[in-house]
Amino acid sequence: MTTERFGVPSLKLMRAAATAVAAFAREQFPEAKRVTVLCGRGNNGGDGMMTARMLATAGLKVTTVLLGSPEGMAGDATAAWRELATPAHGMIHVVKEPGELAQYNKALDTDLIIDAVVGTGFAPPLKGMALAALEWTKNCKAPVLAVDLPSGWPADSFAGTQDSAVFPADAVVTFTAPKPAHVFGQLTRRWDQPIVVAPIGSPDAAMVSELGLRWAGSAHALVEAPRAVDSNKGRFGHVLVVGGSLGKSGAPAMTALTAMRAGAGLVTAAVPAAVLAQVSTIAPELMTWPLPGGASGQIAAKGATAKFFETLTQGKTVLAIGPGMGQSAAAAKFVAALLGATKMPAVIDADALNILAANPPLLGKLARMGKAGRTIVLTPHPGEMARLAATSVVEIQANRIEAARAFARKHSVTLVLKGWRTLIAHPGGSVAVNTTGNPAMAKGGSGDMLTGLTAGLLAQYADDPARSVEAAVYLHGLAADLAVRRVDERTLLPTDTLREFSQAFRFRPRGESGYVWLQGALHAADSG
Repeated sequence: MTTERFGVPSLKLMRAAATAVAAFAREQFPEAKRVTVLCGRGNNGGDGMMTARMLATAGLKVTTVLLGSPEGMAGDATAAWRELATPAHGMIHVVKEPGELAQYNKALDTDLIIDAVVGTGFAPPLKGMALAALEWTKNCKAPVLAVDLPSGWPADSFAGTQDSAVFPADAVVTFTAPKPAHVFGQLTRRWDQPIVVAPIGSPDAAMVSELGLRWAGSAHALVEAPRAVDSNKGRFGHVLVVGGSLGKSGAPAMTALTAMRAGAGLVTAAVPAAVLAQVSTIAPELMTWPLPGGASGQIAAKGATAKFFETLTQGKTVLAIGPGMGQSAAAAKFVAALLGATKMPAVIDADALNILAANPPLLGKLARMGKAGRTIVLTPHPGEMARLAATSVVEIQANRIEAARAFARKHSVTLVLKGWRTLIAHPGGSVAVNTTGNPAMAKGGSGDMLTGLTAGLLAQYADDPARSVEAAVYLHGLAADLAVRRVDERTLLPTDTLREFSQAFRFRPRGESGYVWLQGALHAADSG
């Protein structure tokens, strides 16, 4: 499209792609002095050939292995081969038959392999020379940098893993915009290894998602602008956190603390009187409000009158409800009454989600409020989502995107479907995909903190609720990615991520080199 509609020569795009790969290889693998580049005969191979020439010109010891004969190559790959081979830049091996690969085992004694065998447009499975090359490299210990995609991985796949053979990857550089595989696939050997998108000259008008998908990290721009010099706390909203019960005082405390750390001007935690003392100790800046409680220590409906709710919500701008509140009949009655009595944006999580799932009329009432313009955010994990949608977890996980999209549309809510590659589905039908987060987050309390972060950003950016929620999800995972550097994935506590909030807010997904970091923020942060 860039070439046909906007007149940018395809060879120019190939040169830009190769420049990006060569620069990334030198930046992220600075110790690599010997590089072996595996090239197919198509345009992905052409990217690899140009990359090999650039690295050889920069003084690295480069070996290029062409899988197949150069005769009959078409398009820009022909030009790339000619520039690489005349005069030769580094060592070049042309392998015409799989059995010939063994003759070049010395090429596997290298510091880095660049995989430019096949890319976007390839349909599995790997076969012939490509499959032979995969087998040939299996015993090589060098890291692998994939050009566009790990060879063998279909670009349009939404699967986390592939059943057919694919090349391993320790980093991936793709171009212009991510494809489904880049955000949904486990392309690298570890979750913290880089996947970046390099701009190569395509105009914004050429990048359209027919799937209605976007990357949640783009919303980080919302929090990058500095605050006005004459700011005051009244400009940044007042979050009301409602929840808590005996034995679960930590949940609303974490939600409230995170909302404060997210930048909300004021935060009040409304909890049963029985747990007020525990919650209030989380931070001296936190304000509290005692709620009526029953013998079980859960919220009681007694005294929850219209006048009570008017007093409780006066001056508040965002409601976060559910963490640790329990699901008693009284708590359910309280939730229904409070949600019905307010018009402010609401983030509904945890026990409040299950109360909502058991009360279809209330869900219908919220849907009508959503259609009238109220921002309603639901943050279910797959189990909670299954209960909300009256289906099974298996069915939700089988088609997460459409399940989230359909529910958000039907009920006029913003739906955050948590899990590997958390989705943020909006009432209008668009869906954002988040690429931050790691296995260390699989602990109680993570969801409570996401609720607070979401409410805190909604309080500050009430006029941009969609990006507020997307930024919250992205920052939540990013802070955990940064925090896990200090501890093991097993020992990280959700509250450990708070110390990384400052760096997460200051992090720029688009680095100085122009790459957009879909994955691998650790590498981006460590490199500057």
